[in-house]
Amino acid sequence: MESKIIDVQGIMKVLPHRYPMLLVDKIVEIEAGKRIVGIKNVTINEPYFQGHFPGHPVMPGVLVVEAMAQTGGMLLMDHVEDPDSKVVYFMSLDKVKFRQPVTPGDQLRLEVEMIQFRGKTCRMRGEAKVDGRVVAEAEMMARIMDR
Repeated sequence: MESKIIDVQGIMKVLPHRYPMLLVDKIVEIEAGKRIVGIKNVTINEPYFQGHFPGHPVMPGVLVVEAMAQTGGMLLMDHVEDPDSKVVYFMSLDKVKFRQPVTPGDQLRLEVEMIQFRGKTCRMRGEAKVDGRVVAEAEMMARIMDR
C-alpha cells in the first residue's frame, strides 16, 4: 500500500469541487485501482451548521456520503489518463446506512474500495469512520465522462 499523501491543492487539481462543496481535505493512502483513504476535518465553520441544526450542529448524512463519493472520485481519476478532460458522475447509491451523527470537531476517515471496474463504470464500497467507529457506509456506482 502506498502512503501517498495528496493535500487539498492536489485534490483541487483532480476534482472540480470547490468551497463549499469540496469535502475532502487530504488523501492519506492510495492503492491504485483498489482502495483509497481520505480525511475530512469537520469544523463548526462549515456553512451547513447554521441551519442543521441551530444549537445542535450535525453534519448532514448526505454530505458524509458526498465526502465518500469525492474520495472515490479521486481513486477513479487516479486510474484515468488525462484527468483534466474527465469528470466522475455518480449513478447510484445502495445499502446506505447512517450509524452515528457527525459533529464539529470530528475527523472523518473516508475509506473507499473498488469492487468492480468495467469500461468507464465502477462500483465502490465506502465507509466513513470517526475514531475508528463506522458512522456511515454506502455502495456507490459511478461513471467517468468527458467534461
